[in-house]
Amino acid sequence: MTLHVELKHAFDGFALDATFDAPVGLTALFGPSGSGKTTVINAIAGLLRPSQGRITVGDRVLFDSVGRINVPVARREVGYVFQDARLFPHMSVARNLAYGGQHNADQVVQMLGLSGLLERRPDRLSGGERQRVALGRALMRNPRLLLLDEPLSALDSPRKAEIMPYLERLRDSTDLPIIYVSHDVSEVARLANHIVLMDHGQVRLSGPIDDVLSSPVAVPYLGANDAGAVISGRVMAYDAGDQLTTVTISKGQLLLPGELGPVGTLVRVRVPAQEVILSLQRPTGMSALNVIKAEITGITQGRGPGVAVGLQSGNDRLLARVTRRSAAAMGLVEGMEVFALLKATAIAAHDVATGDTGRDRMAR
Repeated sequence: MTLHVELKHAFDGFALDATFDAPVGLTALFGPSGSGKTTVINAIAGLLRPSQGRITVGDRVLFDSVGRINVPVARREVGYVFQDARLFPHMSVARNLAYGGQHNADQVVQMLGLSGLLERRPDRLSGGERQRVALGRALMRNPRLLLLDEPLSALDSPRKAEIMPYLERLRDSTDLPIIYVSHDVSEVARLANHIVLMDHGQVRLSGPIDDVLSSPVAVPYLGANDAGAVISGRVMAYDAGDQLTTVTISKGQLLLPGELGPVGTLVRVRVPAQEVILSLQRPTGMSALNVIKAEITGITQGRGPGVAVGLQSGNDRLLARVTRRSAAAMGLVEGMEVFALLKATAIAAHDVATGDTGRDRMAR
């Protein structure tokens, strides 16, 4: 079941023109404040009537300006979770959940870890717990589609870390298109199967997360400091002495800090472009533990002194950011084979998560 969106709408000084598809799994709407992300999901929810467009979920039409179809909000079967949980303060967690409905109640409570919270009221919950309850309430409505509008933006880092595993579980255990609005690259890289890059009301790039984030074309919209690819692998071994985990990727392996799970665990890793060093020969005598042979797939000039270099190694894509001077001195061109170097310590804990990028789910 796929969400299809075509929207055109004009405000004073702002024009929205967005077309994209969101399959089963989590699709991130990513962009700076004012890029049109919340406007898009408000149109999907029925809170905004666009001047032109068409919105469908599977074979069901929610909006069609030509056919004069505009399904009311209450009949769209959409779950919406806002930045603030918007729970009823006078109701217990159990009653807040029941207000949304009773669909798969036991399963939802278990998935989101809510069983110990059912008798509490919202003022006795942490910010992360309140958002989990809001997610549960939305799911108990039995929606065909879930909209999450920056659900972590009001949380501090510990609370974000607390709720992330539940969002991963939600992504992996439901057969719904989930639209996740964010301007945080690390959140998107960890959670999303698919991404839509928005800027000034326009969709600049969209597609599977590993394709888009590894594209040099995406760098201007992600920001030079936040650009980086996402690759998937499987835990092969953990060395307790070195405290390093070996992860197999499609053509080789990576050494990453910390214990990432039992052997066989699927992981996804965000590799920041600015941490990748390129070499024309396989280096020796260096401290960097990860050396990946790759082919250059594209080079894009940046606004400053840097260039973004797209790389392919087996089924995995990487992104490197080097200076123009280095690119010229090395004679970097598309199709050239190079070696990508990455220090194990360059990968932060928040850049590694369980699960893969979800291409199989997107094919449903």
